[in-house]
Amino acid sequence: MQDVLVIGEALVDIVSKPGQPAVEHAGGSPANVALGLGRLGVTTRLLTRIGSDERGRLIRRHLEASSVRLVDGSVTAEPTSTATAHLDPAGIATYEFDLHWALPENAGTSAARAVHTGSIAATLAPGGDDVLRLIEAVGRRSLVSYDPNARPALMGDPQSALERIERIVRASDVVKVSDEDLEWLLPGIDPLQVAETWRATGPALVVVTRGSSGAVGVLASGVVEVAAPQIVVADTVGAGDALMAGLLDGLDGAGLLRPDRVEDLRRSDPAALGPLLRHAVRTAALTCTRPGADPPTREELQRWDPVSAAS
Repeated sequence: MQDVLVIGEALVDIVSKPGQPAVEHAGGSPANVALGLGRLGVTTRLLTRIGSDERGRLIRRHLEASSVRLVDGSVTAEPTSTATAHLDPAGIATYEFDLHWALPENAGTSAARAVHTGSIAATLAPGGDDVLRLIEAVGRRSLVSYDPNARPALMGDPQSALERIERIVRASDVVKVSDEDLEWLLPGIDPLQVAETWRATGPALVVVTRGSSGAVGVLASGVVEVAAPQIVVADTVGAGDALMAGLLDGLDGAGLLRPDRVEDLRRSDPAALGPLLRHAVRTAALTCTRPGADPPTREELQRWDPVSAAS
């Protein structure tokens, strides 16, 4: 039980900027989380679905270069999925998808101390139903983390998506959600109120991200708020995934990324969560200074001085 298992889509991001040729990068929210963990030195496997085509080979090379291993059966004969990210002049991305998501036959979680999933993989049929069953079957054998990372173009109406998302929240130990996701799912409701409601249904920790305003962590014992460093944004592609990887890495460094420490996390002092959350926000901030979903290595993160970089 030494590794972390990430379950979810891997695809190619086709990044389109005004007045520039499109550029292709390996992406997909869960794959980005796996990549971020691998670069931070966390032993990670990815259970996904990619093609044996050139785009699939691009994804494999990208993941393997950061020590992420694919679970057997993740490569199929079908074309690799794509997501076209349209960037506005501020670097903010909106997406269009050409995607089929299904888990490999006989997929299982096997022995992993932590299992992470999220976004399209947990909601889009037919694979989303399999992911839900896997997550609910994990029980106390693995710590479960989840990021809804809503994609309205694929997830249908907000109410139906919310029902599925909250079912996965109840089965999770750590949840990360953006304020934008919550505004789509539950418009007009205070994100911290939603986070507290979700936490009370099962998770030990719920983190709400707020873009350039940082993030807030909600525990049973209280709330901790962390600001984001001031940076020059290249784009926001993969920022939330980098934050998720940084959060899991921070928990790992504190010895909390394992099923037998969930209750310790649940009883944690908010002050102890602060450094972990700052590490996560810093990981996302550095990613935003680089084009595409390009999370940092641990060495890059340790060397990075956002004050010097922004000046």
